Amino acid sequence: MRPTRAALLVVATALTPALLFTAPAFANGSAAPVTTTVATVSDTPVDEMSEDELRAAIAAILADEDSGRGVVREANEALDGTVDDMRTFLKSGYRLAQAEDDRVAIARILYGATQNNDKRVIKEADKLLDNNSPEEMRAWLETGYRLAQAEDDAVYIARMLANPDISDALRAAANAALDDGSPETLRYFREVGQYEVAG
Repeated sequence: MRPTRAALLVVATALTPALLFTAPAFANGSAAPVTTTVATVSDTPVDEMSEDELRAAIAAILADEDSGRGVVREANEALDGTVDDMRTFLKSGYRLAQAEDDRVAIARILYGATQNNDKRVIKEADKLLDNNSPEEMRAWLETGYRLAQAEDDAVYIARMLANPDISDALRAAANAALDDGSPETLRYFREVGQYEVAG
């Protein structure tokens, strides 16, 4: 493991309780890019927005429950600044602050994946942190993570089925989860369903 990756894991571990409320939820595509947020407030291009429109657009970003600490910090600084500061935030600052939050979220995910030996998630998270592309990180958190985690969950369930000592009920539930194949079903079975059957 690279020294910088190890440092990220230490930071993610220390911040996990705080990040649980700032990272995107699994299979939740509600985190919208700034253009969508701005478009819902005003059809006016950012360079032509009035001060009130700029404030409303930033307020909409702050009202989004998926906004992380970096976004909230930068949005509040923009609101405390000039009209140009608000424009700069909407044009580029939001993207950079979102990338900061996304890096932390991916580091947290990487920590959990490392604990669970989820190879696909580890491989993709490592690659994203190496590339450091804000667009790739955002896209992965919105859709790619869900699919990578589903692959790791399917491998986990298949390994469970290879154990000849599991109960018939657990075997049936595991096979049903694999037959369904949806990321949500696989995740639910791995996190909750297997224990309900075993219990």
